[in-house]
Amino acid sequence: MMARTKRSRRAYSAGEWGRNRVRVFPDPKTGLYQIEWRENGRRLTRSLKHRDWSRAKRQADEFAAGFEGSELNGKKDAEPEPLTLERLFDIYGEEVTPSKAKRTRQRDRVLTAVFLRFFGRDRRPDTLSQRDWDRFIRERRAGRAGLSGRPVSNRTIEGDLTFLMAVLNWGARSRDEQGRLFLDRNPLKGLRKPVEKNPNRVVLDDDEYRALLRVSRQVNWRFHVALVLAHETGHRIGAICKLRWHDIDFEDGTIRWRAEHEKTGYEHTTPVTAEAIAALEEARRMSDGTGDAPVLPAGTDPTRCMSSSWAQWFWCRAETRAGLEPKRGRGWHSLRRKFASDLMDQPLKVLCQLGGWKNAHTVLRCYQRADEGQLRKALESRRKVRA
Repeated sequence: MMARTKRSRRAYSAGEWGRNRVRVFPDPKTGLYQIEWRENGRRLTRSLKHRDWSRAKRQADEFAAGFEGSELNGKKDAEPEPLTLERLFDIYGEEVTPSKAKRTRQRDRVLTAVFLRFFGRDRRPDTLSQRDWDRFIRERRAGRAGLSGRPVSNRTIEGDLTFLMAVLNWGARSRDEQGRLFLDRNPLKGLRKPVEKNPNRVVLDDDEYRALLRVSRQVNWRFHVALVLAHETGHRIGAICKLRWHDIDFEDGTIRWRAEHEKTGYEHTTPVTAEAIAALEEARRMSDGTGDAPVLPAGTDPTRCMSSSWAQWFWCRAETRAGLEPKRGRGWHSLRRKFASDLMDQPLKVLCQLGGWKNAHTVLRCYQRADEGQLRKALESRRKVRA
């Protein structure tokens, strides 16, 4: 009779002490599962050469029962079990997701749950087809495929499918411990993702910025500093909130933007304007202002950086105080678009370096928008050339 088995997060044991006790556990260095047992008083360990937890537990039960699998006897490997979506997403989550930024790691976990629930955990990824692709788009758009149960835009669906394609492409390039490709090919390669025809990309205008600036200190000194830095540097509010004083060089008038706080992982240093320096000087007077301390400390803990959610709350309060009518899409990112549009006459290489963009195509497609004054100026210059 088999003894009781012990389950834990780190190991799985089967069998009976002093008789047929077997334990499986992950190697801390490689992540591959190991099997351990005793033979003639000696402790023996052997690698199972895979990371499939269910398979490792099954092998432990079989080994303890006396049915030694061919993999443990050194015989020729049996036909590998079919790859499931759950296993593919698990391996991707263990090996690829940890290298991403914090918010992207969270999104990977959420989308993994969405796709596993929609397609099924035991679904084989090589059986996905155009019908599954179209069905997901249709159900996701109607709010029946996501975790929230709410309808979403094509922009959101595009991002979801981009993640799915990344996982399948990775599976088609990566091999298991026996040298076999996880996928012979990406079964969804070449399918078109839905695109938002008229994306709502609001650009904050000068009057709106001045109105927010007038009430900024009434809201909070942190909001004032963040507002000026966002306007003068063109960077994301998340990166601005994560700034620490050792990133600021007052002598050279520069800011270092760390890779781990940038959405694209692009570390760079940019010069800043006198207005930005003045805002930073004000922040230094209001906080610790030295070493590893945050430029914008959290209200409850001065050793921690202010969160993006607090920045968003400050923004909503400032809009109300400034008397600005609510507008969908007007937020911190509208300042980043304003920065790109204000510097439209500069070379794209210069603009990308200043604002932290890795791809000039992204600037042209998503950020720059000519206003009426720039359009009229262009027509006037054309008229002069013709004359």
